[in-house]
Amino acid sequence: MLEGITEEKIGEAMELIRRGFDEKKLRARLGENWELIAEIARARIRAKDKFSRDDLFMDLEGLRYATHEIVARYRAERLEEFGIRSIADVSCGIGIQLIFYAMKVERAYGIDIDPLKIEFARRNAEKYGVEIEFINADSLAPETVERVDAEVIFSDPARPPEMPERRLEDLLPSPLKVYGAYKSKTDSFIFDLPPQMRRERVPWRGEFEYIDLHGHLNRLTFYTEPLAKAERSAVILPAGVRLESDPNLENIVEWAEEPGQYLYEIPQAVDYADLLNELFHELKADAKMLLREKRRVLATGDEPVKSPYLKRTYSVVAVLPFHPVRINDLLRRENFGRATLKMSVPQEDYWRLRKRIEANLRGERRAFVFKVGDRAVIAESL
Repeated sequence: MLEGITEEKIGEAMELIRRGFDEKKLRARLGENWELIAEIARARIRAKDKFSRDDLFMDLEGLRYATHEIVARYRAERLEEFGIRSIADVSCGIGIQLIFYAMKVERAYGIDIDPLKIEFARRNAEKYGVEIEFINADSLAPETVERVDAEVIFSDPARPPEMPERRLEDLLPSPLKVYGAYKSKTDSFIFDLPPQMRRERVPWRGEFEYIDLHGHLNRLTFYTEPLAKAERSAVILPAGVRLESDPNLENIVEWAEEPGQYLYEIPQAVDYADLLNELFHELKADAKMLLREKRRVLATGDEPVKSPYLKRTYSVVAVLPFHPVRINDLLRRENFGRATLKMSVPQEDYWRLRKRIEANLRGERRAFVFKVGDRAVIAESL
């Protein structure tokens, strides 16, 4: 399937794409299999921040669903703590998560119904130097299940983007069907789920682990009970710190009436995991909640707290009624040159609003503008 597709051809395609060659010119220069060569090249160009290697095999769909290498390494190291010796990845795609699991176990299976994905995964396993038994078949078919002898079943199903609410039944393959097919083999399952999924929709006991990567909610991993460490957890990567739910902690979460001298931006993973109380105990500071939105969670206090459990800490410069002209006046007086809007604004309005706020700024400082109720909170990053 990938016969004749060499590293030299892919490298040539990457160079041509960067130079802006259109499809007609790519076809003429690359020859046979030019479309697949060009797609692998485009995927490699886009994947530069996702993997440490720049020579992996994938198409654009495979890249989209592939686990970030930092996350894949973390999850493999977590699994290693349980002394697991074998794992099977149902619908393994281009194989990145499976490859990192394979580094920590004695036997690994990769199953996918798409022969091209299997070939990509096989090539990528060779790149990383790990041995995996690949099976090109329907992962739910009885004859496929019979071939698999693994302690843990992992599945990262595809997510139909058009669904208004995430449900297990809509994922491909559905975790419900994966569990039903393999439950006679093991009771240890790991499912990669949409972070927006409501926990009550998952019918098994286990752990919901929300992963934050570089300041953004990246993954929800569900571990069935044999692999669970807590009911809920949040992991901040690449810092590698972790919060776990603790129902015995005193509730110390309070709400502030006014912003303090500092703002603490809380990772979405902590909020989605409902671990704000655990976070406040970890910070050991007199912090109070200020804002809780879908995309942004803020606490405030009078201490310059810097912690790997926080996304960022800011020093408050001013609090004033939210009006673009008044904000702009203050920024010009205080010698700011740039402003980043940290608020929920419709995409079509963002740049218009930002231009009004940044009009005629000439200074060197960078402001972060938050909207809390009907007020603007102007801050600088520590």
